[in-house]
Amino acid sequence: MSIKILVTGGSGFIGTNLLEELVIKGHEVLNIDIKKPMNVKQLSLWKSVDITDFKSFREAVIGFAPDYIVHLAARTDLDGKTVNEYPANTIGVENLMSITKEIPELKKVIITSSKFVNPNGYVPTSQFDYRPHTIYGESKVITEKEVWKNKPHCDWCIIRPTSIWGPWFGVPYRNFFDMVMKRLYFHIGNTRCFKTYGYIGNSVYQIERLLFTDTLDEENKVFYIGDEPAYEINEWADEIADELGFKIYKMPIIVFKTAARIGDLLKKIKIPFPMTTFRYMNMTHDGVNDVSGTYKVIPTVPYSRHEGTKRTIEWIREYEEKR
Repeated sequence: MSIKILVTGGSGFIGTNLLEELVIKGHEVLNIDIKKPMNVKQLSLWKSVDITDFKSFREAVIGFAPDYIVHLAARTDLDGKTVNEYPANTIGVENLMSITKEIPELKKVIITSSKFVNPNGYVPTSQFDYRPHTIYGESKVITEKEVWKNKPHCDWCIIRPTSIWGPWFGVPYRNFFDMVMKRLYFHIGNTRCFKTYGYIGNSVYQIERLLFTDTLDEENKVFYIGDEPAYEINEWADEIADELGFKIYKMPIIVFKTAARIGDLLKKIKIPFPMTTFRYMNMTHDGVNDVSGTYKVIPTVPYSRHEGTKRTIEWIREYEEKR
């Protein structure tokens, strides 16, 4: 008998890749999302449901009677002005935690939070060390607190995806690939910057392994999803360029700082520009997350960065041809 797995938010980037892998493994899968799947091959797996509507959400979940749940559904942009603009991350999680109590056969729930519960590069001292620096991050702190307050009756864990990239991705990491591929990317002087990223093939593998591995120790319920070691951005950009047969050149730091100031001004009048102070700071400051807890449970991942880069370039080319 096949395993029944419910994925909320399965029409998004991570969900699209996770659904594909679960179907390949022969599982019975339901995707609950307010958006249509990006991959048309997954339309038959989709049910349009708003997780903030308790009645319809409960009806869909109870009707499917899942063995496992991966909760990905969320608003993830940074544009909100108040936490109330992120109801999927607050009310939606509260609804899910209530509904899980009504599914006796449920074996495990994975709830997705975000690295944004803390500033980039900050290493929390405990599972409850929160220092959100965005409204979105604040909403994800509420996500986590709601889970701890109203824990499922079965095994569960919280995941915090880092900077995930690969097929079906969008802003901002698709932009990074696009800029390199169009030869619009330049190294910022002699700056070296290290960040935790995760190739989606590895991220899906980590999520799937966590789903089917006991995580009963309440001292270790939170797992960062990402690759180890951290990437040095210049090396990664060079790797993409090498795959395409060209070289990336350096540009003086002052050029980027000036462009960032111009971008800040243009942003105020709602004119898009590829560089802002926020983006410049992000490109020049380390942002390493501690994924060691994940690697203790899952010591290896299936893809190297180079393999992921090759697969992603191939996907971009195929995707653009079909558009």
